[in-house]
Amino acid sequence: MVDRLPSPDAMALSGPVMMHQHWDDLAFLHWAVDPARVAPFLPRGVRPDVLDGATYVGLIPFTLRDAGPGRRVSVPYAGTFLETNVRFYSVDDEGRRGVVFASLDASRLAVVLGAQAAFGLPYRWSLMRHAVRVREGARELLWTCRTRSGLSSRVAVREGEPAVDDLGVFLTSRFGLHAAHLGRTWWIANEHERWPLRSAQLLELDDGLVAAAGLPVSGPPDHVAFARRVSTRFVLPTPI
Repeated sequence: MVDRLPSPDAMALSGPVMMHQHWDDLAFLHWAVDPARVAPFLPRGVRPDVLDGATYVGLIPFTLRDAGPGRRVSVPYAGTFLETNVRFYSVDDEGRRGVVFASLDASRLAVVLGAQAAFGLPYRWSLMRHAVRVREGARELLWTCRTRSGLSSRVAVREGEPAVDDLGVFLTSRFGLHAAHLGRTWWIANEHERWPLRSAQLLELDDGLVAAAGLPVSGPPDHVAFARRVSTRFVLPTPI
């Protein structure tokens, strides 16, 4: 039995937009795991979101571009940076399906300090690189990350054709995040267009970030996908 899939289309945000940003050239690597393994990592009041009896841990490297307050103004320099996150998938009692970040590595110190202070998110300032080449008519993309404590990640994929499956919808139709901060659990809603998902061939993977987040996985990912861009907007956090 397949659990009810989330809609790939977001509801309109209620309230003023806190910030906007673009997410460019994203690789989605996911491993299926027992929900019982993930539950201890989630904030109070949320539980693992499940599809066909499994939940997932994701490794997602990408470029966050032109972020800024409100809907239009982008912050020079600090508004564009590389990020790699390790995340889990959550749902609360109101049925809001989101993500919970186990770690977020970013290449801008100001972003790390601001996100830690404002939202309690587990950002780290890390050395990161991103490269793209075209080979035999297809884009090949490489991301590297090294934390200041010596953890590292190296991911390379070959971009494929547009392709959407049930699992891809489940993993990417997320319109908010759950975060523990100041003794409470918060919901930070966002909106973005439907993900333009593509297939992707994994060319290289040497990662220490997922294990360091407390949930070691083995073997190749169970699902690999890619997307070129979505544009997103966030509203202020609300407690659950």
